[in-house]
Amino acid sequence: MSDSPIHPIVMPKWGLAMKEGKLAAWLADEGDQIAAGDEIMEVETEKITNVVEASEPGLLRRRVGTEGTVYPVKSLIAVMAPSEVPDAEIDAFIASYEIPAGEDDEDEEAEQTAFMETPSGRLRYAARGKEDGEPVLLIHGYGGDLDNWLFNIDALGEWAKVHALDLPGHGQSDKSLPEPSLDALADAAVQLMDALELEAAHLVGHSMGGAIAGTIARKAPGRAQSLTLISSAGLGEDINIGYIEGFSKSTSRRELKPVLQELFADPSLASRQMIDDLLKYKRLDGVADVLAALAESQFGGGRQKNSITDGLAGTDKPVLVIWGAEDKVIPASHAGAIAGASVEVIDGAGHMVQMEEASRVNALIRAHIAG
Repeated sequence: MSDSPIHPIVMPKWGLAMKEGKLAAWLADEGDQIAAGDEIMEVETEKITNVVEASEPGLLRRRVGTEGTVYPVKSLIAVMAPSEVPDAEIDAFIASYEIPAGEDDEDEEAEQTAFMETPSGRLRYAARGKEDGEPVLLIHGYGGDLDNWLFNIDALGEWAKVHALDLPGHGQSDKSLPEPSLDALADAAVQLMDALELEAAHLVGHSMGGAIAGTIARKAPGRAQSLTLISSAGLGEDINIGYIEGFSKSTSRRELKPVLQELFADPSLASRQMIDDLLKYKRLDGVADVLAALAESQFGGGRQKNSITDGLAGTDKPVLVIWGAEDKVIPASHAGAIAGASVEVIDGAGHMVQMEEASRVNALIRAHIAG
């Protein structure tokens, strides 16, 4: 680690495929005293727009980037340094800054997804983080994939050993699901853990992925060290069946866009690229059948058919429940369903709270696991 008092702020790398980002807006001015966690700038990618927060406190000495300009990841965007550092040193630092040689290649290798053959088919997964870190498994929800953890997997990987998977029928995993049940999906996740020689992990599940995590804890309690349930299914009967049916049946951008907008408190986060990516996925052979079968088995009749609350009643596993207060898919009133769980309802966020309030969610998960 460098002892230099000058701290660069660079274009972040979010997710597997990000190569560049647009500096959409500055949220801090030169001369501002920045606290850790303060928002510095807003960055727009093909996938989504999000803010960059300061990882450490300091004085914002120089804004290098220009609003509206696209920069490669890890390009220098701003400089923080104490007031006693001369301007000449700041100028020299900016003039000599280069993306570290070879780092791109290392990142590309580290961030490639891989595939594993399991009894539930060929499953795609991603791995991040420290080999000796706490083991974490991220489980996405209905119609999602491991990119739903775009703003979480690398941040959690700073201190944990993190895996995320595409469930059967989702993402780039095999598009078949002979039994569209929580038990079968939970079995698939455990089979991936087996293949990765992961004896147990802290399970983090979003939406239907939360119900899958709860099912693993019920069926194989030794595999779950703790549970973090984010906007989780399985904690009550209420569900926005219009969203489920719309997602399952939409075949055009015009149909899908208003459906995806329901995922966010800020509907503009349903970007064109997100819509296009989902349409490509939905047009793959087998996907329509998987989505329809899951919709019926999990949400048939306009309600959630499966509950994990009884299975988790009296569990000795630490449980954290996180919800977006403006969730339009599953109501935040479900957050208190598990007796003894820690509950955090976050204002200004919807169903995809792990994207909209990523830093807060990442901090909550870290504190929960550390506790």
